[in-house]
Amino acid sequence: MRVVLGVAGGIAAYKAAHVIRRLREAGHTVTVVPTPNALKFVGAPTFEALSGQPVSTDVFDEVDKVNHVRIGQEAELVIVAPATANTLAKITAGLADDLLTATVLTTTAPVVLAPAMHTEMWHNPATVANIATLRSRGIHILEPAVGRLTGPDSGPGRLPEPEDIVAFALSAAEPAGASGALAGRRVVVSAGGTREALDPVRFLGNRSSGKQGIALAQAAAQAGAEVELVAANVDSGLLAALPSSIAVTPVESTLDLQSAMQAAQPNADVIVMAAAVADYRPAEVHGAKLKKAGDEGMSLELVQNPDILAGLVADRIPGQFIVGFAAETGDADHPAHDYAVAKFRRKGADLLVFNDVSGNRAFGHDVTEVIVLAADGTEVVEVGEFSGSKDDVAQKVVSVIADRLPPVESTP
Repeated sequence: MRVVLGVAGGIAAYKAAHVIRRLREAGHTVTVVPTPNALKFVGAPTFEALSGQPVSTDVFDEVDKVNHVRIGQEAELVIVAPATANTLAKITAGLADDLLTATVLTTTAPVVLAPAMHTEMWHNPATVANIATLRSRGIHILEPAVGRLTGPDSGPGRLPEPEDIVAFALSAAEPAGASGALAGRRVVVSAGGTREALDPVRFLGNRSSGKQGIALAQAAAQAGAEVELVAANVDSGLLAALPSSIAVTPVESTLDLQSAMQAAQPNADVIVMAAAVADYRPAEVHGAKLKKAGDEGMSLELVQNPDILAGLVADRIPGQFIVGFAAETGDADHPAHDYAVAKFRRKGADLLVFNDVSGNRAFGHDVTEVIVLAADGTEVVEVGEFSGSKDDVAQKVVSVIADRLPPVESTP
């Protein structure tokens, strides 16, 4: 495969040398296109020696070969690692003031960006908006790792390891669904948090953003699955950033979510219940906004919602694999882990992904830590403990799911 490796001007540029080596060892031809600032970190001779190809940064180099168009046209895969905040902004705006951005603007090949920057830059609203826009255009984003950055600070923004960049990029280069650990499977994922109406203005809800469920849907799609996402009150900007191959069914209440999941179940090979579901709803939904009554308090009568996960397990079709989620907190009697194990035993799912949300952890954040539980006979065992960005954790959870599925039956 003809691969273009773009390198932007960040300290993580040194890892690009290892990316080149891994791509070459896998039999791919690599053309390195650094930005001028990248060459302040790693010199052109290093890139040329490792790639076996000449290196250029300027659209006016070798004008007779029209490099600013030719390189992008001939590429079968374009990777930018690291992609700095500045380079992301230029690609989003469609600028082409150097050979790298011109190549990205020209190519029709899959484009993979591996951002690397300080945490404050990664979380800046401008960068967040740029990432959402790029994803909506079909560009593949490998979220940064969490760890030590330049200087004493740590957090999200570290460039992933070269082997992870190469694996992600080569997977993105595959035709959708052509290969992958979940190729030939249909996966239904729920995400977000249900809302239970009290009146036309108010509702009972929870703090789930839906980020983890969205990450799981994307990871399943990248693994080759046909994916439906049932999204409970997920921010429209997050949904807009999803690739068009993921079908989205929006819902609001627990009963809406139950109906959507029941409708999707008969055709699903895998069901992942990542949504945060309200256990109770108001017994009465008022048609007008409830008004204050002086200094008096208000009492609400609540009724229990159906247990969607238990219902899906009870109605599962033969061979269907069901994954539950548990966001738990501990108390004076038991740690959160004990409550997760008890929930797993009650629900009867094949896997339970558990995270301890004590102390405002997990909800709304970009990083998380989970433990995956499975049944080994009558015992509940931990089959994985993962931490990092929600995208990174989603990739690992999907890998656990894929490893526990039977082979896809071929059609004669």
